[in-house]
Amino acid sequence: MPETGGVESSANFVKQHWEGWRGFYADRFAFLENYTRFIHRDKPLPSWSQSDVDEFIASDPIHGPTLKTTREAVQVSVAGSAVGAVTTGALAWKYSKSPHGALLALGAGAVFGWTFSHEIANHWFQLYRLDTMTAQTKFMEWWEKKTEGN
Repeated sequence: MPETGGVESSANFVKQHWEGWRGFYADRFAFLENYTRFIHRDKPLPSWSQSDVDEFIASDPIHGPTLKTTREAVQVSVAGSAVGAVTTGALAWKYSKSPHGALLALGAGAVFGWTFSHEIANHWFQLYRLDTMTAQTKFMEWWEKKTEGN
């Protein structure tokens, strides 16, 4: 009998521990709920073009400029990712002549380049002052209304 109680209390402890961590991470990643209604749809939203984004930027005086600035920062990040990938991949190939090493360096350089250039763009465009997630959510709501004809 004591063995069963030990297993039950052990299972109960694990369950409580799991629920605690689950609640902890649910609080930390609550921002993901903003996009849930756009991602988990029966019929996905159609793709949009740059002209659609420009139309939203022109139509929304509050969130439009924020979205425009965010998209400019992403372009800087993409450029930084490309530069990081090419330079680290080339250096790895130059000194090691190892295809798998150069490929790993290419991937790592892309990640590092993205990270550094995104941080630079964040400060350059002062994204820390803007609510970029709300601007993106407002664009998705606007696109949803426009495509569904509401």
